[in-house]
Amino acid sequence: MPYEWTFDTDTARASSLKLWPHRSLPRKGFAAFILATFGMITIPLYPLLGTVVLWGLLPFLLMAVGGIWWALERSYRDAEITEELQIDPEQVHLVRVNPGGRVQEWDCQSYWAKAQMHPTGGPVAHYITLKGKGREVEIGAFLSEDERKALYAELVDALRMAARPDPAQ
Repeated sequence: MPYEWTFDTDTARASSLKLWPHRSLPRKGFAAFILATFGMITIPLYPLLGTVVLWGLLPFLLMAVGGIWWALERSYRDAEITEELQIDPEQVHLVRVNPGGRVQEWDCQSYWAKAQMHPTGGPVAHYITLKGKGREVEIGAFLSEDERKALYAELVDALRMAARPDPAQ
């Protein structure tokens, strides 16, 4: 799953969550795909070697490969999103780094923080939000539907553990 929980070893009440978008095409696969596309797109050009028609078609075929490269690079840039959630007994703090480096932050006292799932009506099915301190913020909208369902259950448990009274006191 494209998220990872880290728990404080001293107490089970503090935790940290890091989320990132799933990359179905790693960089090595990207390079192989562009190379294979270029190789396959040149196959129809072999009979045209040595003719003027080759020079008429070649720029368009190179623009097609360049367009595919540009679109995949844009996809990589758009997916440079990370979200980090810190949950401890006093505070819940969410930091989202958007593509381009813009940072958004939200915090709330742990006792008042609530996770909500919206099965319909959000930008995606099973949309997860955190509510508290008069604001409602999204979390994990870039995850798949099944990942959001699993994350919601884990998030509710983590918030409940952080907000409960400390048994050691």
